[in-house]
Amino acid sequence: MEEKKINVLYVDDEPNNITSFRAAFRRVFNIFTAESAEEGRQVLDQEQIHVILSDQRMPKMTGIEFFQSILDSHPGPIRILITGYTDINAVIDAINVGQVYKYLSKPWNEEDVKNFIFKAYEVIELRQKNKELTEKLIEANEKLEFLARQNLLS
Repeated sequence: MEEKKINVLYVDDEPNNITSFRAAFRRVFNIFTAESAEEGRQVLDQEQIHVILSDQRMPKMTGIEFFQSILDSHPGPIRILITGYTDINAVIDAINVGQVYKYLSKPWNEEDVKNFIFKAYEVIELRQKNKELTEKLIEANEKLEFLARQNLLS
């Protein structure tokens, strides 16, 4: 797998966390960062992002609310929620409302984060292959229907 092609957006209101994340993963992924949900949305509007990691507790908008707000406009990226707090309701909301792929606790384990990003990217690749195969199947069915109609007319 060509590692550099994975574009990762990390959203966190704490600049130290952003610096740590970028330092830990910049050699493995293309890292984009934002200090708020609004900035995160701007990055999504300008870049093709594959995986989004967001802190849960941020001013103005939680990570779950951010994920929920981008579902219609940016449904493609895989979403991972990161939080320093263990809140079962946040976990349930993350899965049900924000369609979150994984839920990670702070402080994060670098190897776990890296593996989750790779696995998330595999999901994106599988979705793309599924879409391509579905399009080919539709095309093949249309050709078969055409041939069947031709045989009925002859």
